Amino acid sequence: MSTRTRIPGRLAPDEAHRLTTAGAAVLLDVREAEEWRAGRVPGSVHLPLSRLEAGAGLPPGAAGRPVVVVCRSGRRSLRAVDLLCHRGVSAVDVAGGLLAWSEAGLPLAGGSCPGAEGGVA
Repeated sequence: MSTRTRIPGRLAPDEAHRLTTAGAAVLLDVREAEEWRAGRVPGSVHLPLSRLEAGAGLPPGAAGRPVVVVCRSGRRSLRAVDLLCHRGVSAVDVAGGLLAWSEAGLPLAGGSCPGAEGGVA
């Protein structure tokens, strides 16, 4: 898939899991470092939205590949998708974020539902 081709729409957590597990896209977590350390999706790569907004490029494992973006609830990931698409990256987000991911029973490492107790969306 071309890096200029946008994967249409938001993905449900199970769709995102299938796509990233198959290697068709990279799962990019845009939560802040303390959230990332509390728990994450195994195999995901990390780039906080604050760094992305400051102009940081994608981590090496995500550069040149389609990206599925996730945050806690889906708000920050929408902003990240907008930034990435304007940079020519094929990007979509996970609807409902890690809250929905956890509710779907999908794998998490280091915590049951990162950020579920509140905090930044």
